[in-house]
Amino acid sequence: MSAVSPAEARRATLWGASTVLSWATLALFTQWAGPVPPFLLTALCFGLAGVLALLVFLLRGEKRALAEAFRQPPAGWLLGVGGLFGYHLCYFIAQQNAPAANAGLISYLWPLLIVILAGWLLPGERLRGIHLVGGVCGFIGAALLVGPDGFDWSGEYTPGYLVALLAAFIWSGYSVASRLLARIPTTAVAWNCLGAAALAFVCHLAWEPTGWPEGANLWAILALGLGPVGSAFFTWDIGMKRGQVRLLGLLSYATPLCSTLVLIAAGLAAPSPTLLLAALLICGGALIGSGMLGGRKDRRSQQATESSRN
Repeated sequence: MSAVSPAEARRATLWGASTVLSWATLALFTQWAGPVPPFLLTALCFGLAGVLALLVFLLRGEKRALAEAFRQPPAGWLLGVGGLFGYHLCYFIAQQNAPAANAGLISYLWPLLIVILAGWLLPGERLRGIHLVGGVCGFIGAALLVGPDGFDWSGEYTPGYLVALLAAFIWSGYSVASRLLARIPTTAVAWNCLGAAALAFVCHLAWEPTGWPEGANLWAILALGLGPVGSAFFTWDIGMKRGQVRLLGLLSYATPLCSTLVLIAAGLAAPSPTLLLAALLICGGALIGSGMLGGRKDRRSQQATESSRN
């Protein structure tokens, strides 16, 4: 990996940090989009994001970079298209089949899972007891959302909760595996978005009723494609590759709490003590699992490890 100047690292970190604010609106815009079938909604959002990204890169004179990104290895296509398509399809299904705040918080267990999976799968990483403590706190927070009153295997929200949990595993797996393909440029995200849109549209034609659904909100769909299901992937990619990775990881743990606060402000979720406690447990568990609450010696060790990788 080439050296990154402090100024460039700060700029990249700011770009990455903006992703957290964008993702905090994902649940809100999904609710406002209305009764759009999940495959169709996924196709529309990624199609818009991919087309706009291609136009931006072409206007910036990056035609050669786009051509090189299109020739990414099969593993890049499989991970990029599969991760983007799989996570957001599950997320949209969960949002339409369970209370918005509950489904959103369960799906946002991915920061904790990233810490745990990285310790198991990535070279140079080690799973420690503190990671497991953080994971337990996060899952307790999720359990508060769905039980004992809300969680019932025969209940109407159970499928939505399970799909939300699947979304968390998909995104964490996608993120950890992306570290192994770090040489693939950010421009490849545009092609991955278009690939995910094409796959979603084929599934829509095969399994969903065609035609524009009554009550769908075009402006909310545009907002999804421009923000949390669009530009967010590019800013996150820039931040993870050139910015301060540990700081961005810490900031991402605030996403579920920010998302819940946005839903409460919009009147789509009620500010209950249980909801607040669940959000704090998930965010607090992620902080513990990240190791960011350790002493100075631990932080110096983490910095030394990152420096040796760079």
